[in-house]
Amino acid sequence: MKSKSYQAPLYEALLTYQESGNRSFHVPGHKNGQVYRDLIEKANRGPSGMSEVVPTTAFLEMMQMDVTEISGTDDLHHPEGVILEAQQLAADCFGAEESFFLVGGSTAGNLALLLTVCDEPNSIVLVQRNVHKSVIHGLMLAGARAVFLEPWVDPVSGLAVMPSVETVEAAVQAYPEAKGVLVTLPNYYGMGADLTPVAEICHAAGMPLLVDEAHGAHYGQHPELPASALSCGADGVVQSTHKMLSAFTMGAMLHVQGPRLNRSLLRQRLAMVQSSSPSYPVMASLDLARRLLHVQGADTFTAGLAAVDAFKRGLAELPRFQLLQPAQALQQEPPAEAKPSAGDNGAADASGRPSTLPAPAMPSGAGYTAQDPFKVVIYDGAGVLSGYGLQQQLEAHGCVPEMSDERYVVLLFSLGSTMQDAEHLLQALEHICRANEQSQLQTEPLGQATTNGVHYISTWNNFQHGALVTFSEPIPFSLQPVLDKDTTEVALEDCAGYRSAEMIIPYPPGIPLIYAGEKISEAVIERIQLLRDEGAKFHGAADATLRSLKIINN
Repeated sequence: MKSKSYQAPLYEALLTYQESGNRSFHVPGHKNGQVYRDLIEKANRGPSGMSEVVPTTAFLEMMQMDVTEISGTDDLHHPEGVILEAQQLAADCFGAEESFFLVGGSTAGNLALLLTVCDEPNSIVLVQRNVHKSVIHGLMLAGARAVFLEPWVDPVSGLAVMPSVETVEAAVQAYPEAKGVLVTLPNYYGMGADLTPVAEICHAAGMPLLVDEAHGAHYGQHPELPASALSCGADGVVQSTHKMLSAFTMGAMLHVQGPRLNRSLLRQRLAMVQSSSPSYPVMASLDLARRLLHVQGADTFTAGLAAVDAFKRGLAELPRFQLLQPAQALQQEPPAEAKPSAGDNGAADASGRPSTLPAPAMPSGAGYTAQDPFKVVIYDGAGVLSGYGLQQQLEAHGCVPEMSDERYVVLLFSLGSTMQDAEHLLQALEHICRANEQSQLQTEPLGQATTNGVHYISTWNNFQHGALVTFSEPIPFSLQPVLDKDTTEVALEDCAGYRSAEMIIPYPPGIPLIYAGEKISEAVIERIQLLRDEGAKFHGAADATLRSLKIINN
């Protein structure tokens, strides 16, 4: 008899409903897709003199699974049947004591965690500064005070990873009354480090460690992947199952363990921030994504990792394009015969050859020591194309990257990637090389990212270069809006020293450069100008051109 892990109880319940032929006298109003069937039959009978846009058969079949809380389908906010079973199987698969399905992405999980730990007005939370906007929104909803922790910056790439162990320890000692610590790992570039020392510091102080692991739902599921936040001791972990696994968009999970989170309150908070009519197709996709891992185990990633390895081997033949990877690896290495040599496509010296310099000194337990192999981050070593320019050229050749910034392009592989994907991408890069043959291809050292910051500004970084403190004083957040009568629109270059009246968020990845009420520095102005001029997209700005900002009147 097969184990329960082979089951997908929620998905199977929807199949049973679909096959039952029962007539719907409940929501949703499309009645299992029946509303469109007449249109399809009319279109199949031939031209009618008018153009009809009708759903495909596959779409209609999905609509037959788009049900509500009826007999046999359970209730997300009070699960007793197939949803409860599906969540219990997810907890077993991902190593949690309890798991919750999210139909509003990791955003819903971040909001619920903050609303749970901030159980009284003006609660203090220790928060990594470069967090997703959903964390800032959670602080606002909770009426909390944030002590922002400056992230450790990888000196080779110039990219922020996470706060150092020393920073976390100092902040915990300074604010022992804090309700918890929240960090983001991995970052958008797949960069990370060992969370275990951070978890130990939090637990010694009686605080929960909350982790936005949106991009790490696959972590810990294969020897070549970094360790998961749960295995490092985190108490509450949010994962976007749709990002790196196989769920539908908006499908995510919240995993918890240990005694430090009030789970009864967490359930209430989840009901507050999620729809009372959750999408059953999205939840079923979470069930199936879990089943795939449970049944196939590490083999789930075999094909995808082979595609990544093939791409990296091919990239080694294109010295113009360099690969971001840690100088010192933390996660388990793949067998030597299955991977390129240690120097392939690492940080390059001025001649374009891989650097043999030792890893830079890093704070204990921090730094950049783990790289998600599925996040392939490349840059033009010739310095001809910015990350934005390289993305545009790749898209012109039919390859759509995850994101880019002023320097890097993030190419996201996954368990669904194929050898054909890798070959197409390599061919695109070869075409780009040939189109620029007349350019002088002298690769620039990756280390210049930090020696001359004006040449590289990431949408992920929002820290203050040269800051003398590693964490802030408590900063209050609330839902009280900044009224238009209390604001003035000022030219961007003249905003230094004023407090921002709006949150400025480069997207992707959704990390606010400025939050409402924050003092605007010259460095932030320069960062906005460069990103704007390079074509970055922004959320939150009243002036979509980013020529001006709204500031709070003094």
